Amino acid sequence: MTGREPVVLTVAGSDPSGGAGIQADLKTATALGAYAATVVTAVTVQDTTGVRAVHEVPLDVVRGQLEVVLEDLDVRAVKVGMLGSPALVELVAELLADVPALVVDPVMVSTSGHRLLPRDAEAALRDLLLPSATLVTPNLPEASVLTGLAAQTDPGELGRALLALEPGAVLLKGGHGDGPASDDLLVDRRGSTWFRAPRIDTPHTHGTGCTLSAAVATRLALGDPLADAVGAAKAYLGEALASGAARQVGRGRGPVDHLVRLRETTA
Repeated sequence: MTGREPVVLTVAGSDPSGGAGIQADLKTATALGAYAATVVTAVTVQDTTGVRAVHEVPLDVVRGQLEVVLEDLDVRAVKVGMLGSPALVELVAELLADVPALVVDPVMVSTSGHRLLPRDAEAALRDLLLPSATLVTPNLPEASVLTGLAAQTDPGELGRALLALEPGAVLLKGGHGDGPASDDLLVDRRGSTWFRAPRIDTPHTHGTGCTLSAAVATRLALGDPLADAVGAAKAYLGEALASGAARQVGRGRGPVDHLVRLRETTA
């Protein structure tokens, strides 16, 4: 008889177009060989052209989902994405305080400009959830909001300012930057490490942040050390972006190709 299967849990919103949120997280975990469970925090009305509306799941339903999954499954890592209120941030921070690994993707504003984290929830995210995080994965605009520094601030300074909010480590994503490279910076109390990659010329970037954070959480659930998990996640995202550039899903900014590795094995 084998041991219990390690599980990665995603706590996030639902994207009916399948490119971001829990749908992207499920595809990512499956592609990387893990078992994924989900807790839905919100139902969105969105497609590849943008977010139209958000309906928050009631707090007692979110609590119930979290409690049964954590009680029943061998959850080795959790990825947290979209949270829509201070009360929801507080609830999630309370119930996830003791999980083995916690990756927080501070989803604040969609690329189409729809605010996903209310301003009054930003303080709760900083004060209650980040101190429990193994890793926080902001892009440059999100790092600016969390620290009060300009997005153009030196990445090392931004990373150290985020680390002062007391997560275990920070992965500052460079996808919103300019130039031919899309480099990410991992900062922890031992120093910093660059993860470098060329910028892939594609409009189909829907769900990149969700995908990267879910991939890191998945690799952590499978036993990787943090730096190895980040490297593996970035490599997977690069493959998914390159493959997705040649695919067209929907009328707008399509998703990355989460199933690129499965396609390769069946080709």
